[in-house]
Amino acid sequence: MTLDLTKAYHTASIHSVPKDGSELPLMEAFYTIQGEGANTGTAAYFIRLGGCDVGCHWCDVKESWDAELHPLTEVAAIVEQADAFPGKTVVITGGEPLLYNLHPLTSQLQERGIRTMIETSGAYPVSGTWDWVCLSPKKFKAPDASVYPFADELKVIIFNRSDFKWAEEHAARVGEKCALYLQPEWSKAHEIMPLLVEYVKLHPKWRVSLQAHKYMDIP
Repeated sequence: MTLDLTKAYHTASIHSVPKDGSELPLMEAFYTIQGEGANTGTAAYFIRLGGCDVGCHWCDVKESWDAELHPLTEVAAIVEQADAFPGKTVVITGGEPLLYNLHPLTSQLQERGIRTMIETSGAYPVSGTWDWVCLSPKKFKAPDASVYPFADELKVIIFNRSDFKWAEEHAARVGEKCALYLQPEWSKAHEIMPLLVEYVKLHPKWRVSLQAHKYMDIP
C-alpha cells in the first residue's frame, strides 16, 4: 500500500525543506518486510525521503537523489498514515534522510508507540530520536565523526575487494555492541559472494546480510 497525501504536500527542494522539520520531501511510503541487516524478516513501514548528495554509482534508487522530484509533505500526515498499519516499526530511509531535521517525525511516531529506525550513510550529524540506527558508510562521502556512537548496526556494501578494508576502518570506530554486517552489492552478488563468505569465515565478528526482499520480490 503506497501513500496518497495529495492534500498535504507541495513541491520540495533540499533548500526549501523547513528547518523545523514540520515538512519533509516524501518519495514513497509502504508497508513491507525488512529485507536487510539485523532486522531482516520483520514487518516494517518504510518512509523514503527524497534528496541525496552521496552519489553511489550502484544505487538502485537514483530517483531519490533529487528532492525537487518529491512532494514536501506534512510530518503529521506521514505519521497518521504510518499509524494505520499493524507493524509498529518505521524505517526512515532515502536518499539520505539525515539531510533534514527528523526530530518532529521521530517524536510524533514514538508518541504513538511506534519504534523508529533509520538507514543512513551517516554523511550528516544525527537528528531525531532512534530505537535503531543502521549506519551504511559510503566511500563517496564518508560519515560525520559524530554518527559512529549512535550506530546499532554497521552495514557495509561490498562492491570490490578493497571494500573489506573500508569495512574494517569503520568497524574500528563504532561501539563494541554494534552489529557488523557485510552485504554484496546486488549487481555483483554472484562475483562477490564467494569472497564475502570466505572473509566472514576468517573474521567471524562480521555477519552476512542479503537483500532478502529482492528474493521475495517485494519492495
